[in-house]
Amino acid sequence: MTYANRHGQHFSVQFFLDNMALTPQAAKSLRYGILLLPNASMADFAMICEVLACANQLAERKIYEFVTLSLDGAPVALSNGLQFTVDLPLAYSPRLDSLMVFAGDISSEIKCDELARGINVQNTDSTLLAGVGCGSYCLARTGHMNQHRATIRWQDSKQFVDEFPEVVVSSNLYEIDGNRMSCAGGAATLDFILTLVSAQLGHEFAAQLSEFFTMERIRPGNERQRVPLAARIGGSQPKLTEAVSLMEANIEEPLSTDDIAYYVGVSRRQLERLFKQYLSTVPSRYYLELRLDRARQLLQQTSKSIVQISLACGFSSGPHFSSTYRNHFGITPREERAQRTKTAT
Repeated sequence: MTYANRHGQHFSVQFFLDNMALTPQAAKSLRYGILLLPNASMADFAMICEVLACANQLAERKIYEFVTLSLDGAPVALSNGLQFTVDLPLAYSPRLDSLMVFAGDISSEIKCDELARGINVQNTDSTLLAGVGCGSYCLARTGHMNQHRATIRWQDSKQFVDEFPEVVVSSNLYEIDGNRMSCAGGAATLDFILTLVSAQLGHEFAAQLSEFFTMERIRPGNERQRVPLAARIGGSQPKLTEAVSLMEANIEEPLSTDDIAYYVGVSRRQLERLFKQYLSTVPSRYYLELRLDRARQLLQQTSKSIVQISLACGFSSGPHFSSTYRNHFGITPREERAQRTKTAT
């Protein structure tokens, strides 16, 4: 995807990140503006600041500096009830390389005109604008997300889609589209900011940084938010939810449909009827897709061998795993791994 600025110049998705690329020893530093709106998540805010501070510590110099902002300069009531005193009002912010907007509730009253004016004081052609949590919703209200991909926490995605038809809304963990970025918040915030650090300072530096936070891996942005099954089908089908939970807990050694029905206390026929009615599939097919999705995740994000992944996902032989994988995804596990290697290089 490309981004066109107001002068008609087109840039690739990575242009702005590439333009900010540094080495840990480079003289330049990057200034992040942290705009806190009412009910912003303290956890999201803290994770961003902690990663930037740890990056400075790891590099042994100030690569990142950040300034905390509110619309009017007054303290902000965060989601946990604490009042946070900021450095400056948005309108008086110094020039920023990136402005991150934190919001925790789409129903909060926001002065959109004031927000738009504060953003436009910056050079919006070159400044990275990011919405964290419900921050993407606030940026959409000012028009800054039009014609861009954006995400938001899954609970608010329907309203986001309904209100902003000019925004391409996804259910991904985070989106990077030109100089417009968004993150669903929560645990995804850590993956998001480490991905930015990786783009700016390199994968090896980000990998070392991720060890500060005992992370096994940095999840890619195109990984979807995990919407609880109960939220998708409602809470009226506890037997179905329990059956899926059993499947998710037994990927390496799959249970039979009869076993699952026995453990949740229904007949096989009743279990099949529940899957057909609410998930439009049969239990065995749903279970297989869970295992294949897990296999794809391991192929893309770990260095485990294809044989190890095959066994970890409940396949008794490599050829069976390979043919099943190809039938479902259209490529073999080996081709999947080769694509991942090519992308990484």
